[in-house]
Amino acid sequence: MLRVIDNKNDEESPVESIKRKPQAAPLQRTAPGWLDRLFKLSEHRTSIRTELLAGLTTFVTMAYIIFVNPNIMADAGIVVDSPATLLTMGSFGEPTALLAAVCFLMIAVLSHRNVFGAILLSMLAVTGIGWAFGLVEYNGLVSMPPSLAPTWLAMDIAGALNVAMVSVILAFLFVNMFDTAGTLMGVAHRANLVNEDGKIENLSRALKADSSSSVVGAFVGCPPVTSYVESASGVAAGGRTGLTAVTVGVLFLIAMFFAPLAGMIPAYATAGALIYVAMLMMSGLANIDWKDHTDTIPAIVTVVMMPLTFSIANGIALGFLTYATLKLLTGQRDKVSISLYVLCVIFIAKFAFL
Repeated sequence: MLRVIDNKNDEESPVESIKRKPQAAPLQRTAPGWLDRLFKLSEHRTSIRTELLAGLTTFVTMAYIIFVNPNIMADAGIVVDSPATLLTMGSFGEPTALLAAVCFLMIAVLSHRNVFGAILLSMLAVTGIGWAFGLVEYNGLVSMPPSLAPTWLAMDIAGALNVAMVSVILAFLFVNMFDTAGTLMGVAHRANLVNEDGKIENLSRALKADSSSSVVGAFVGCPPVTSYVESASGVAAGGRTGLTAVTVGVLFLIAMFFAPLAGMIPAYATAGALIYVAMLMMSGLANIDWKDHTDTIPAIVTVVMMPLTFSIANGIALGFLTYATLKLLTGQRDKVSISLYVLCVIFIAKFAFL
């Protein structure tokens, strides 16, 4: 006699239950063996196509630096010198000041709308407007990369060892270190590369790459090389491995052959980008504990004294001195490390004797 089994009422055995559950498909190989092993693409569940697109996205997002570095607001800045008040607002009747403002506003609007390559597109658009009005001279698009001879090994080691340079060196150190740490933390969190203990995978390798790049960059005359927060755009596009970084590097190498184009970008176009990026950097002030004046006041001193003294080093030094003094006199000396006290002594010596 056959028994009809009612699947709705009868319970299945654990084995049968497991068999009936859909099993996850095995992870497919996404790249040739050597690429997969080198960049661990399968482990990070990504592919060559995704990594290349992420690299292109990152490059387009940060390519504005190619044009910004040669021109640091020399002929923009909207803000000009004045014999009476030292600084005053420039005339918006001048086309260069007006175009600098237009570039800044265009970047802000396009970035808010998440337009791909907002900064680069705005700079090129303003450059095109300037060219239409005869303010930009066409110098060609492609040429051999410029020679490194003018800046290659042009270093004054003896001058850097001067006591007066201590604060400047420390300023570069802190700016580079804090900027790198903040960028790596933000990008790593967005890429899900932080483990359960809050530690970033291969953080030491990233820091070594950053520091060694700064040293090598100094040999060729570059400003301090550091991690770019724009890397987050590549992460958002799916980049998860070093293949994204390699793609960005290759694209920057190719960009060296477009030096004439970089030379055509006027200062008023790069000024808009610099102003926008500077305002983004102000977002770090949101992390200050505004209820604790011993934290707030040193931060404000640092931000204000940098432009007023025309020195990043002086701004950082005065901020550190204010922080250490307030913590010491308000019974919070445990929040100030020995190394910070040592730095404060060096800063005091600098201001008193140099």
